Amino acid sequence: MGRVFLRPEDLGELVAQEFGADRRLEALDRLTGGTKKGVYRLHLDDRTTAVLYVWAAGENYWPPSACVPDDPFTDASGADLFAAAHTALCAARVRTPRLLMLDRDRRHLDADLALVEDVGVTRLESLIESDRHAASATLSALGDSLRGMHAHSGSAYGKVAVVAQGAAPQTRRTEDIVVDRALTHLDAAASRDARMAAAQVRVAAHMHDLRSTVSARQTYGLVHGELGPDHVLVTPAGEPVVIDIEGLAYFDIEWDHAWLQTRFGEDYPALNPVDLDPHRLELFRFAQVLSLIEGPLRIADTDYPDRQWMLDLAERNIAKALASV
Repeated sequence: MGRVFLRPEDLGELVAQEFGADRRLEALDRLTGGTKKGVYRLHLDDRTTAVLYVWAAGENYWPPSACVPDDPFTDASGADLFAAAHTALCAARVRTPRLLMLDRDRRHLDADLALVEDVGVTRLESLIESDRHAASATLSALGDSLRGMHAHSGSAYGKVAVVAQGAAPQTRRTEDIVVDRALTHLDAAASRDARMAAAQVRVAAHMHDLRSTVSARQTYGLVHGELGPDHVLVTPAGEPVVIDIEGLAYFDIEWDHAWLQTRFGEDYPALNPVDLDPHRLELFRFAQVLSLIEGPLRIADTDYPDRQWMLDLAERNIAKALASV
């Protein structure tokens, strides 16, 4: 049975309550690229727009998987995590779409909802490709935001929502969590790909070798969790706007920088990054390679519409993992 997505007629009550009974929804576009929540652009009859986030089972393509219990990036989806992350980013003066309405009581639909400002369609990754001069200013501004975000530090790590509630702090070292997470991904990848199965012992040994070089740390910064140029929108004024924020956590800032180096490539230095622990960075980077094998292979087994893109992503990272051992 195929997935059923929102139709304009499903949102009549929401539009009337949030924008006024005299307003009408003229069109509804489901935006592509999301895998855990639905993202819709609302076109109203006065030519204004807004964006609706929908957390519903039918919008989530990810099947269950084995996970490490204290991994702060597990199950990074949901309205509660979004709300806590939005509050934390605003406090850190990091631009994210303005929150217009949050519905966790399912007043309008059988789903949690967030209605947010529409900041436009331009993603930083497309701006980098089309206008490098304009992109340079946006990259610099994004670097400023990231340094401010990462400077919001504390002595406890975990999801922002959990830390904000004052839950008991985690006691394990973050690098041990990352290693266990990576080995879980390796097990799953080996079950789907013969090359990873053949190299599993060597890959695991490489993970432990990288872990052995990392020194202990007890101060953690605010990190996005999976930040790339596709997670940054750009306003007409060139302002970077961070999206897909549910994974926000307090963790080692090298986690973000490992993603940034991978995703921004030659443009990474334009972010003017801070000094980092090179050993921790290398461990995290290799762990993320394994996650970019396991995750794409897992979602490719579902009805996700762009299955080949996921398989290609996994293939690139299989090559990286095997080249390392």
